[in-house]
Amino acid sequence: MKEEILKNYAKLIVEIGVNVQKGQDVVINASVDDAYFVKYVVEAAYQAGAREVSVDWSYQPITKLDYAYQSVETLKELPEWFLKKKEYRVQQLPAMIHIVSEDPDGLSGIDQTKILEVQKAIGPTLMKYREQMDNKFQWTIVGIPGEKWAEKIFPNLPKEKAMESLWDAILKVTRVYGNPIENWKEHNANLSIKTKKLNELGIKTMRYASKNGTNFTVDIHSEMNFLAGGETTYSGVFYNPNMPTEECFTSPIKTSANGIVMATKPLSVRGVLVDNFGFRFENGKVVEVLCENQEYKDVLMNLVSTDEGASMLGEVALVPFDSPINQTNLLFYNTLYDENACCHLAIGRAFNECIKDYQNKTEEQIKAIDLNNSMIHVDFMIGSQDLSIIAETYDGKTVQIFKDGTWAI
Repeated sequence: MKEEILKNYAKLIVEIGVNVQKGQDVVINASVDDAYFVKYVVEAAYQAGAREVSVDWSYQPITKLDYAYQSVETLKELPEWFLKKKEYRVQQLPAMIHIVSEDPDGLSGIDQTKILEVQKAIGPTLMKYREQMDNKFQWTIVGIPGEKWAEKIFPNLPKEKAMESLWDAILKVTRVYGNPIENWKEHNANLSIKTKKLNELGIKTMRYASKNGTNFTVDIHSEMNFLAGGETTYSGVFYNPNMPTEECFTSPIKTSANGIVMATKPLSVRGVLVDNFGFRFENGKVVEVLCENQEYKDVLMNLVSTDEGASMLGEVALVPFDSPINQTNLLFYNTLYDENACCHLAIGRAFNECIKDYQNKTEEQIKAIDLNNSMIHVDFMIGSQDLSIIAETYDGKTVQIFKDGTWAI
């Protein structure tokens, strides 16, 4: 890939993704395999005025070895230096850039019970720091090709050609070709128009139906807005948390989900790629995992039992089936991309920022809306070519908002 293109992508991540402010610290999370690209992001951050840029390196094969050889007790330990680093970041509020490139199957074979036990132990502590930073800092998740990931998507191509093809797909759907900065300004403006239409409807209930078995309803609180594209911190800094993004989303009333939803794309869950599954909801909670593969079913049952909120919904997201990601005709095996290919839901943590005028509400007012809370937030795709979504509004109207998998408004 040409250096100029990589630098343009890095600049887009820094200026539009996290919108680094002058004098702000920047933290990049990336695999050691990504070093060739990370250097461009570091340089772009400094050129944007960052005070200090640091990189938290990882390496998926070592993560797998840690889970294979360390005891649960060791994996549960959060050393003092780690907690001090978290506390420092709560104070500094750095812009956080997460670069994903891992093998979708890279953690397969890990004991799922072990993962669940560790997450239950350390999750509440990590959650404490996350809550202190929520809506106060900018963050973004972006992707670059990894060799195993590229080979997964393009199994019939030589390694070099697979990497080149994945680079091309990522750059296209992230709108890097041409003038990426202007492309994203236009894209955010178009998404804003769509959310304005949704919010003007005053949606109370959404009814989903598809020939694959999806027959599902969920309610939206009158105090909730649909959001899309970029978000704004409490201090007024606009940023784009997901690149790419095609969704208009909100958080539902946590006890309102009822019916069956069937997934339409595979999902990577704690290192296991699960497929052909669905959930049955009653009064907001997953009461049945629908999956014939017992291994996949066990993984999903562990997931929804992570904590009390893991079995309830934190997000409903609307994405047309003819989105640019779906138009690539690729299955990315990565939630960042696949969730923006079609409509999806997420079990787990909800979004306080979807509450109307949330910046000016007290903590008590926000808690009164009683959105779902959890250590996890896991998106799964339910969009199909025949998906229908009919909305009932607070003023008594019935409106078809999705027909044949795409927008009807």
